[in-house]
Amino acid sequence: MIVCMSRRICADLYRELIALRPEWHDADDEKGALKFVITGSAADPVGWQPHIRNKSRREALANRFRDVSDPFRIVIVRDMWLTGFDGPSLHTMYIDKPMRGHGLMQALATYTESGGTGQTAIDQSKAVAAMLEKYEVCLGLFHGFDLGPLAQGTAQQRISMIPAGQEFILAQERGKERLLQAVKELSEAFALAVPDDEALRIRDEVAFFQAVRAQLIKGIPDGRKPPETLDHAIRQIVSKALVSDEIVDIFAAAGLKKPDISILSDEFLGEIRGMPQRNLAVELLRSLLVGEIKARSQRSVVQARSFTELLERSIRRYQNRAIETAQVIEELIALAKDMRAANARGEELGLSENELAFYDALETNDSAVKVLGEPTLKTIARELVATVRKNVTIDWTLRENVRAQMRVLVRRILRKYGYPPDKQEKATQTVLEQAALFSETWAAA
Repeated sequence: MIVCMSRRICADLYRELIALRPEWHDADDEKGALKFVITGSAADPVGWQPHIRNKSRREALANRFRDVSDPFRIVIVRDMWLTGFDGPSLHTMYIDKPMRGHGLMQALATYTESGGTGQTAIDQSKAVAAMLEKYEVCLGLFHGFDLGPLAQGTAQQRISMIPAGQEFILAQERGKERLLQAVKELSEAFALAVPDDEALRIRDEVAFFQAVRAQLIKGIPDGRKPPETLDHAIRQIVSKALVSDEIVDIFAAAGLKKPDISILSDEFLGEIRGMPQRNLAVELLRSLLVGEIKARSQRSVVQARSFTELLERSIRRYQNRAIETAQVIEELIALAKDMRAANARGEELGLSENELAFYDALETNDSAVKVLGEPTLKTIARELVATVRKNVTIDWTLRENVRAQMRVLVRRILRKYGYPPDKQEKATQTVLEQAALFSETWAAA
C-alpha cells in the first residue's frame, strides 16, 4: 500500500508506474496488479475518472486485495483503507506524506491488523486496555439507558436510539461536553485496538456513541467540524448496523419534517413544543436558529447581532439551570417567530432588503427614532444605499483613504437630516460594517 499526499500525486505515481510496468495496468476492476483507489465526482479531471468508483466497486477491489492468491498486489491511496482494513496480504505500507495524531494511529492500526512485518511503536495490548477504559467511561454516561436494540432491534429502532441518546446526555450536567471528549478518546483507542476480539465485541456500542456525538457536535456555535467527528475512516471500522454513508437526519429520527427556517410554520413550532425529548427540542431549535443567524449575517449586521445576543442569553440561562427546559423552548420559539416577522418588515416599511439593513443600522439608536421619526430614517436609509452603492469598490475596506472618504459621505448624510450628534459615530461605524457586506456584490454590478 502506497499512501500519498494528494489525489494528484496518486494519479501521477500511477502513471509513472504503469509506464515502467504496462502489464500491471488493466481497466477491468477484476484484473490488473496495480490500482489507484479514490473517491471523487464528475467535476474531477478526466484522467482521474477511471479510478473513481462507487462503494460497491471499491468493496470488490478491497476483497481482491485481501485475497492472497489474487494478482492485485499494489494499491495507491490518499486516505482510503487507512482504518479497519483487515487485509492479510498487506505486508508493506509506504507512507509518502506527513502524518500525525489520529491519522497516523489509523494507518498504524491498518498496518498492524493486516499483519505488517515492520516494527511499530504501538503495543496493541495497551491500546485494548486503553480502549476498554474509555469504553467504561462512555457506558457510565449512558448508565440507565437501554442499549439492547443495538443487538436485537430493527434498523429503525437503532436509528431512533440516536435522538433518545441525545436527550439522555443533554439531561445530565455538562453531559454534552463530557460525551464529546469521552467518545473522542474512545474512538482513538478503538482505531488502534482493531481487530482485537475485544474491539469487535463492542463495535456496535462504539458506533452508537459516535453517532450520538456526531449529532451533538452539529450544534457547536462556530460551526466548525472537529477532525475527530464521525468521518469516513472511522465508519470503516464500526459496525454498519448504525453507521452508514448517509448522514442521519435527526429531524426524521425524532419524527419531524425538516423545516425551512425562513418559513417556520406555527404547526412545526407546535410539534417542537410537543416533543417528549425536551432537551433535544432545545438542541434542534438552537441548531435551526444558529443556521438562520449565520445566513442573516451575510445580509444584515444589526439583525444578526441582535438575534445572536438573544439566542446566547436564553441558552446561557438554560445551561446555568436558571430556567427550565419548557421555558427555554418557549423563548426559542418566540425568537424563531421574531425572525419570521423580521422577514416581512421591509415590505411593511416600503423598503428594499438593502434599504432595510441600513434602516436597522440607524434604528438601533432610540433617541434617533424619537427625534427623527420613521419617515426621516427611511429617507436616510434610501440615500445611504444610493451613496454607498455609487462610491463602493471591491477593495474599499482595505484602503484607508477610501474608507475615510466613505466615512465622510456617511457622516454628511447623517448631519444633513439632523441625526443626533452624540450618536453619529456609532451609527457611522454600523453603516460602514453593513456596507462591507454588500460591497463585493455592488462593486461587481
